[in-house]
Amino acid sequence: MPTLSDLTPGTHAELLSVGGERALRRRLMELGLLPGTRVRLVRRVDVGDVLEVEFRGCHLSLRRGDASRLVVSPARG
Repeated sequence: MPTLSDLTPGTHAELLSVGGERALRRRLMELGLLPGTRVRLVRRVDVGDVLEVEFRGCHLSLRRGDASRLVVSPARG
């Protein structure tokens, strides 16, 4: 299954599941990254392997390792 870290910048997707350790899952869900949420990868920052993600009108920077725990599917329409 593709993850958020696999997307190319500008791509929209729907979040299917949040994986990883319990503390990470909880924190990401508290921030609003819940299954069913539509997300967009804004850009990749080469320094530090950071991704900028947009969802629910907010921008969030995630480490690539954390983003690889978020399973997504291509967004419909």
